[in-house]
Amino acid sequence: MSQSASVWVVLLLALLAATLPFVNERLLGLLPLKRKTLAIRFAELVVLYLVVVAVGLLFERRVGQIAPQGWEFYAVTGALFIVLAFPGFTWRYLLKHR
Repeated sequence: MSQSASVWVVLLLALLAATLPFVNERLLGLLPLKRKTLAIRFAELVVLYLVVVAVGLLFERRVGQIAPQGWEFYAVTGALFIVLAFPGFTWRYLLKHR
């Protein structure tokens, strides 16, 4: 897989992972729950963020050496992940469902 294709795969995976906690009532999309609270959804966001970062690091390792990242990288990618979660949050909490 080319380097640009792996970037798009990671971005698409991040979009799907960020909206997953808000579009279903299963824990991490696997285990059914009676009721998911907002705290559980935020915990899922953190876990799924770590999964996406791990996939990105795997792709980077396949291309070459992993570049060292500081806290700034994780702050920016975490903020991007939260922005990608906004459509799912809006659908779950801000729109009326019948």
